[in-house]
Amino acid sequence: MALLNTDPGSAIALQRELAGKVCLTDDFTRPPETVAGVDVAFPEGGRISRAAAVVVEFPRLETIATAACEIPTPFPYIPGLLSFRELPGILRALDELPVTPDVILCDGQGIAHPRRFGIACHLGVETGLPTLGVGKSRLCGHHVEPGPEKGDRVNLTDDEDVIGQVVRTRTRVRPVYVSPGHRISLEAAVTLALACTHRLRLPVPVHLADRLSKDRSGIPAQGSCPPRVRP
Repeated sequence: MALLNTDPGSAIALQRELAGKVCLTDDFTRPPETVAGVDVAFPEGGRISRAAAVVVEFPRLETIATAACEIPTPFPYIPGLLSFRELPGILRALDELPVTPDVILCDGQGIAHPRRFGIACHLGVETGLPTLGVGKSRLCGHHVEPGPEKGDRVNLTDDEDVIGQVVRTRTRVRPVYVSPGHRISLEAAVTLALACTHRLRLPVPVHLADRLSKDRSGIPAQGSCPPRVRP
């Protein structure tokens, strides 16, 4: 799949083509035992992509493996085309993990995207793994405010389509936007996102990946991503 050297017009066309490959039903051979979070930071004015992946045991949420790397940023920041900017680094970090997670949580959108193909969808189609998106802000769609308690949720809709749910992960804290990416239903995506949320607004794996992506200590030179495993 072409991720690099893709102009915006071709990227949009590819999103529309690949959106047809997304599976929005639960496609698990067994209940998930490991869950990964992925995220990317952009230091040096965005010239560098610092990607991180953190795998936790589920449901205990204890870290079992991490990987992080830096590569030159391959694509400019264009709203709606986040995956072309972030995915090359994420894929490299995932490749260096010593375990393959059962499910991946992305800091971003799944089908809650204008072309129903956010970064969680792109990552799922590329890897074949179940994925979901947990966004901190709304990219598209409309909703009313969910209730104030943890677990309160409302549908996120675009035209007549339900494209996600707006979920309160902490009482009286701003909600997040959960949507399926690939091989998972909306209900299962919301249930898993809530189960991975401890006392944080974001699910624990995503929170840990965010922290790791911002921590340059121990990250090797560009193009190399040896895994780091917690005993």
